[in-house]
Amino acid sequence: MRWVFVLLTVVGMVVSSLALREHYRSEDESSPCKINEKWDCGTVNHSRYATLGLKFNEKLSVNIPVATLGIGAYLFLGVIAFSRKWLALFTAAVPSLMFSLYLTNIEQNILEVWCLYCVASQIIMATLTLLATITALVAHFRPARATAP
Repeated sequence: MRWVFVLLTVVGMVVSSLALREHYRSEDESSPCKINEKWDCGTVNHSRYATLGLKFNEKLSVNIPVATLGIGAYLFLGVIAFSRKWLALFTAAVPSLMFSLYLTNIEQNILEVWCLYCVASQIIMATLTLLATITALVAHFRPARATAP
């Protein structure tokens, strides 16, 4: 099962990397996923919601692209999955899904524009969280195996 999770996280990192490329794409360049006025990755990834601002003090603040956070989250989840820490994977996947749902809400209700990469990432994260939930429950309720003396 861990290879399914690792595959999902690798695909998630690829999708997040494509979104990050959109973030840094010049506004003059046409987005490859600009379909119409409702589906445009460029609009989403150039919006003020595409970065998370961290202010450490008056002189030090950083704006981190949300897609970079996605790459890091998928990498983190992949490492946990590879180590077969199912409860830890579930515990990390749920907040990741919640943040992804928050971003989906922004796309739907504030920007009113959808990004194909973001929707793909949402589907990956929802699938990963569902599978992590099932796997953690199965691991928790599975009887312990007896070891040979």
